[in-house]
Amino acid sequence: MIDVRNVALAFGECVFLREISFALHPGELLAIVGPNGVGKTTLLRAMAGLHPPAQGEIVVEGRNLRELSPRARAQEIAFLSADGPMLDGVTVREVVSSGRLPYRPWWRWSSNPEDDRAVGEALERTELAGHAERPFHALSSGERQRVWIALALAQRARTLLLDEPTSHLDVRHAFETLRMLRAFAAEGCAAAVVLHDLNLAGAFADRIALLGAGRLLRCAEPARALDEELLRAAYGVRIDVQRQTDGRVVAFANPNA
Repeated sequence: MIDVRNVALAFGECVFLREISFALHPGELLAIVGPNGVGKTTLLRAMAGLHPPAQGEIVVEGRNLRELSPRARAQEIAFLSADGPMLDGVTVREVVSSGRLPYRPWWRWSSNPEDDRAVGEALERTELAGHAERPFHALSSGERQRVWIALALAQRARTLLLDEPTSHLDVRHAFETLRMLRAFAAEGCAAAVVLHDLNLAGAFADRIALLGAGRLLRCAEPARALDEELLRAAYGVRIDVQRQTDGRVVAFANPNA
């Protein structure tokens, strides 16, 4: 879906990530993890075409991302930021419906049956169908987060890029969101998510991209990516990793280290 090739990311003259190379494959849920300030969100924005690399290239379905028009890019990639804006005077359905704008000519604002199906399915998948006519500003932060996820699903891009999609969610909805993204990937699409919870990443992701010390330390299945030595290099603290009998890994900080 997306091929990141020898990418460096910078703000002005300050380069903060170098030599980043990995691919996001069809059918895959990829978790991007690492300490605060390492560049996880900026990497995700670069994959969405919102932050041009200082070096290297990002290829989508065989085409350089910079060659795609904004409309074509939006039909391929849906990007969800960590905290969307607060919107007044609009309903949940109206917010989710804006995900259909990349498929409409500029002169048509009304929906068509395909738009209505996409919005309805997105509301159902995020358990928001019963809230469709509620004012967006009246929702809790967790409910608003689910609305933004529904918008991304309504966009029907084949790749979802989500920055901390579980940050405002309770445990059940965090689990349901990641299960939903796994199901989305299983349909032949792909999703990359920035997560802070290493155990959520280990439980749900097919692979984990671990960032630290200005580079990609490893991009691999959870059992290889959640390596104690690499985690210490990334976070600067001791993180113990236990491997379960079912193959899952559990990571926890060691306060005595």
